[in-house]
Amino acid sequence: PSVPQASSMPEVGNGSLTTHVLNTATGLPAAGLAIRLAQLQEPGPQWTELAHRHTDEDGRCQPLLAPGQAKAGTYKLHFETAEYWQGLGHTSFYPFIEVVFTITNPAQKLHVPLLISPYSYTTYRGS
Repeated sequence: PSVPQASSMPEVGNGSLTTHVLNTATGLPAAGLAIRLAQLQEPGPQWTELAHRHTDEDGRCQPLLAPGQAKAGTYKLHFETAEYWQGLGHTSFYPFIEVVFTITNPAQKLHVPLLISPYSYTTYRGS
């Protein structure tokens, strides 16, 4: 069997994309929070939605990009925080949170955690 030339194959690696959301007001995972992943289409400001998930009781969800699905490019995680806080009987200063990041090496595993409270949030590149 012939093997396709590397130049004809799309730039896809074995990396995956995961997230974890923690409610820092309670110190507990943020369960039931809706998350959407989109990729920026070049050129221009068009976003294509790739995945839609809800966090489980541990504040995690199935990988947003499965191994082999990641491609180099700009991505956006959209977290529906207002809906989450309303479910807990709180209002939120941030109706949603969007974290935009770039995947340069599709073979790497990426983890993008989010720490939330009604009036603040923090994100970082995890491992």
